[in-house]
Amino acid sequence: MTGPAEVLLDLLFPPKCVFCRKLLHKGEEGLCAACRSSLPWTLSGEAGQRLEFVSLCVSPLWYQDAVRASFHRYKFTGLRGYAKTYGRLMARCIREHLAGQYDLITWVPLAPERRRKRGYDQAMLLALAAAQVLEDTAVETLRKIRSTSAQSGLGRDDSARRANVLGAYRVSDPALVEGRRVLLIDDIVTTGSTLSECARTLRSAGAAGVTGATLARARR
Repeated sequence: MTGPAEVLLDLLFPPKCVFCRKLLHKGEEGLCAACRSSLPWTLSGEAGQRLEFVSLCVSPLWYQDAVRASFHRYKFTGLRGYAKTYGRLMARCIREHLAGQYDLITWVPLAPERRRKRGYDQAMLLALAAAQVLEDTAVETLRKIRSTSAQSGLGRDDSARRANVLGAYRVSDPALVEGRRVLLIDDIVTTGSTLSECARTLRSAGAAGVTGATLARARR
């Protein structure tokens, strides 16, 4: 949106930083200068981690403090517009660490009933936003075929998290992923159980390999 309508919206709803919620100055988009310098960014060697069935998963931020508070607003209070800023941060991290390592961008899907209740799929919005910045397209490859308990409710018990999501996903179109290197987008990676299960499902359907990207990673 450009022109008078955008000006009017900015007057009625001044744009704020998605992390600290302070008003943005002219030229700032989604992220203020103070947060740009103070957020818990992952350093080059910290951004990536290897997970089962995922050759490398990258994240631009650590999941703590202002990042956690911002993400909770995005996920639980309907502030889906945050995805645009998050997507830019993820795309920059993907370019830095995963350039040339994927052929297809997709995401970890919500169960249909949870998506209806929330009104949107937060990982899908992140994938679409990041793909747009990368001048690419994100496509649906996975469906969640059974409801599971929220992984966050299981703490950091990796065995419980793995059991919770085992067999919960199915590839919607195997021909789409066969022989292709898939970039799998999710919101937060804690133990990696969900990403690993989705990657296992993709590889079982013939994917040549799976890399991953999330907004943030939890400290272990």
